[in-house]
Amino acid sequence: MINVALLSRWHVHADDYAKLAHENENVSIKLVWDENPERGKRWAEELGVPFRSHLESVLADPEIDAVIVDTPTNRHKEIILSAARHGKHIFTEKVLAFTVKDCEEIYETVRGNNVQLMVSLPRLTENYYLYAQDVVDQGLLGKLTTIRCRLAHNGAVPLEGKSTGWLPEHFFNKEECGGGALIDLGAHPIYLTNRLAGKADSVSARLLQTEGHDVDDNAVALIEYDSGALGVLETGFLSTGSPFQLELYGTEGTLLIEDQEIRMKSSKLNGEWVIPESLPEPHHSPFDQWVLAIVNNEPTTISESDVLGLTLINEASKISDEQGRRVATKEILNETTQIK
Repeated sequence: MINVALLSRWHVHADDYAKLAHENENVSIKLVWDENPERGKRWAEELGVPFRSHLESVLADPEIDAVIVDTPTNRHKEIILSAARHGKHIFTEKVLAFTVKDCEEIYETVRGNNVQLMVSLPRLTENYYLYAQDVVDQGLLGKLTTIRCRLAHNGAVPLEGKSTGWLPEHFFNKEECGGGALIDLGAHPIYLTNRLAGKADSVSARLLQTEGHDVDDNAVALIEYDSGALGVLETGFLSTGSPFQLELYGTEGTLLIEDQEIRMKSSKLNGEWVIPESLPEPHHSPFDQWVLAIVNNEPTTISESDVLGLTLINEASKISDEQGRRVATKEILNETTQIK
């Protein structure tokens, strides 16, 4: 049994991960810590477990095997490093950290202390992504030229009595979040496109503060990949009814995914639009992969390269927007960075 401590209810997905932990037969939630004691005590009462006010006592507790980190993103580095040094396995919400350098320091510490780290990048486990990857790997699209991926919602559209919409107000705190729509919701288009297109060469981005928040609520990033493909990544908190869209264009075909609707046209098949009769079986969720890695030392399908690549695009996008220029990824990377 993996005895888990929940570290903060700050993130909107914290309850989801608590539910996954509760439902997994290999996991037992033992206690809660939160940087906001009042919020943490309420959560602990709901879950029927103790609340601890001192993080160090949680991480030093020999009965705690692992932690689920849903703290403000600006606290990820210090907390995850400390957890790893105390020999705790770590599951955390994306992004891992604000810079590639900080991510590399975290992974070095994780490896040095022989613990399992998983960052939640759930769409890499979904059947539509696996289908898209199969299509690309089989060469059915020919040379991949463009990927467009859009994920947006209306979380920042003002509601009566709440100017920030249905998202929690702290999601607009630049210090805690490190950004807005791109670093949060835009993470999914980033890591999906990175996986499909390969290593990024340069980034140009615009991060708009349409509603006057301290962080972006509408953003677009244009990625140039070493493969020659372009990635057009769109996200935002101001789009009502916007579907998830993943579009792949190549010299021999096109693949269009809109929510659950999938169709493809390839000159290597019959040249007509086709709808797949079946999709690959989805992989285990990031959480379940983390548990299986701890229990059985099973390999995970979400890699260090995926996590570093996500932070790389965010870091380069921030520089691009602030300085109004195209940013080459080599400005950020060093020779040992583990991005494929």
